[in-house]
Amino acid sequence: MDRNDQALVSVVIPCYRCARTLERAMASVAAQTFRPAEVILVDDASGDETRDVMQKLSQQFDPGWIKLVFLDKNVGAGSARNAGWALASQPYVAFLDADDAWHFRKIEIQYGYMAALPDVVLCGHGFRLLKQGVLPYWEVGRGEVRTVSKWAMLMSNRFVTPSAMIKRDVNHRFIERQRYMEDHMLWLRVVCSGSRVVKLPAALAAIYKDPFGVTGLSSRVWLMERSDLGNYRRLYQDGCINAPQLAILVTYSLLKYVRRLIIYAGYLRWKK
Repeated sequence: MDRNDQALVSVVIPCYRCARTLERAMASVAAQTFRPAEVILVDDASGDETRDVMQKLSQQFDPGWIKLVFLDKNVGAGSARNAGWALASQPYVAFLDADDAWHFRKIEIQYGYMAALPDVVLCGHGFRLLKQGVLPYWEVGRGEVRTVSKWAMLMSNRFVTPSAMIKRDVNHRFIERQRYMEDHMLWLRVVCSGSRVVKLPAALAAIYKDPFGVTGLSSRVWLMERSDLGNYRRLYQDGCINAPQLAILVTYSLLKYVRRLIIYAGYLRWKK
């Protein structure tokens, strides 16, 4: 594709004390073979030099390509994404976290697929966990695109937030001020509404921290578990699942929680 072409995609990046990683994330957006039409950076009241980096980046690229949003209060990544989403002008929205990066063909492949199949409302893809100094360059493999069913999504989050592309005008948003499992809740509401959700086989995102495990959020496992249970309760209140299904999902979630605690305890013993 011509590098001057633009995909009808708004990229939303929540920023919180990410001065050291934001430039890498933005470089991966700028390097796309099919460039998104706009990028919206949302500072979540960082209180450090993050805003300076955002302003510097906005001056490095074409005028108007990067939009800046500065929030007065820290509201969490989900609400920050909503604030950027509200300003999106393109029919598709893609999310990237400021400490992650994209493969240079991400927009080309994912937007190309969604534009060709307009019944797809939400699309995710695979990712790779990389060390800090490694850039997301690898051969993109082929495989089968899979439709994500309601129960598959209920049992586990099928894709990470930096892999998600969604139609801008979908009726659902991230729950305001929910700080954990907010991405899974949005995917659940979309799939429970009957909309088509798919996962591409290609790994098109680079994550520089464990999405869940012995680092990062591992010390907050209960907060994540509580949010997981809260998500199921909301789905029950919305009529997406019935009481027996709620009981099954709560039991399954608690079993996963215990397993995570055991894994984390084993890690702490290994560290001694």
